Amino acid sequence: MRSTWSFSSAGQIVFGSGAVSQLPDLLGRLKLSRVLVVTDEILVKVGLVDTARGAIGSAAKIEVFSGGEPEPSLRVADACVAAARAFKPDGLIGLGGGSNMDLAKIAAAALAHGGSPRDYLGEDKVPGPVLPHIAIPTTAGTGSEVSAAGVFTDEENHIKAGAMSNYLRPAVALVDPRLTLSCPGKVTADSGIDALTHAIEAYTAVDFQAFPLPPGQTSLYQGRHPLGDCLAETAIKLIGANLKNAVIDPQNLAAREAMSLAAMLAGMAFSNVGVALVHALEYPIGAATHCSHGEGNGLLLPYVMRYNLASREQEFARIADLLGADTDGLSEQHAAECAIGAVEELNRAIGIRSRLSELGAKREQLPEFAEKALGIARIVRVNPRVPTVPEMVELLNGAY
Repeated sequence: MRSTWSFSSAGQIVFGSGAVSQLPDLLGRLKLSRVLVVTDEILVKVGLVDTARGAIGSAAKIEVFSGGEPEPSLRVADACVAAARAFKPDGLIGLGGGSNMDLAKIAAAALAHGGSPRDYLGEDKVPGPVLPHIAIPTTAGTGSEVSAAGVFTDEENHIKAGAMSNYLRPAVALVDPRLTLSCPGKVTADSGIDALTHAIEAYTAVDFQAFPLPPGQTSLYQGRHPLGDCLAETAIKLIGANLKNAVIDPQNLAAREAMSLAAMLAGMAFSNVGVALVHALEYPIGAATHCSHGEGNGLLLPYVMRYNLASREQEFARIADLLGADTDGLSEQHAAECAIGAVEELNRAIGIRSRLSELGAKREQLPEFAEKALGIARIVRVNPRVPTVPEMVELLNGAY
């Protein structure tokens, strides 16, 4: 039985519309004069790289790596590290969605400690502080700007693999909601439902006192604790009230600000408490179907919620209220079921697909997905109910 929990986040958080203008001051405080901006070609084309470059001005010499891609492969991570080594920066900026911020993290580790991105996959494989990096999200979803993880696609083994270390947390999370105004509707939907998944999995995780960590092992994830609950509750409420508006009306700055805040708060929650079975199942499914991480999570979320329902009725009843469901006069069990319905309704409203078959998955792949998912012990143990392979095959068949 554990009696303590801890909390970590980015070294500094700067939040608000127009926050990107503070880049020169932040670079000066970090004593950075030679900076690699890790981004992608889409953000170059829409002008967000020029926005960052203009904000930096003469404060630092800038080089741009624009080879980022959705669900980045280890091959792209290698290319990013090679570009960074050629430029020899004293710091990095990850500009974009979680994919670009994760590439900046792994490059910061490789530049500080040598080796390749593969050397840092797993938990606590980073031996010490990495190059300072500033994370600037242009989507509202992954929470990578405050998290300790970088997730990459291992194309050889057809699964996603994570590097997890508190050393990977950015020196600064610079969250400017105006940078999300150009985010396309599908990306807004996928990233927003990803943030909701983070918040719900953190809020319904196994309690920290009962976190099943084997003797001699360490884990960044600790299970559910009071600070995580506060962050997750606020994130869930903000997402329930604003995600649909952000998708339907992309220029709605109030909705964009609320979603940026929600994604960051959910990131702070899950990166300490943990994500659980939704993510474990999405890793092999996403690698096989090439769906976005957010859509895969959003599709699986209600099915996993139903699987966990009996273990977390009180928490699901509260989630229903936070999402705006009418639970007046209902029993706790029925109110908890309303949470699942509220997530399904939100998924429909923003265009998240509801069946694995719609992603291109084959029914014969489901047992392999279940086995691979349950092999990811670091997140499966966060789940409030201990799953088995037959149960996961049944769950996936229900989602097919």
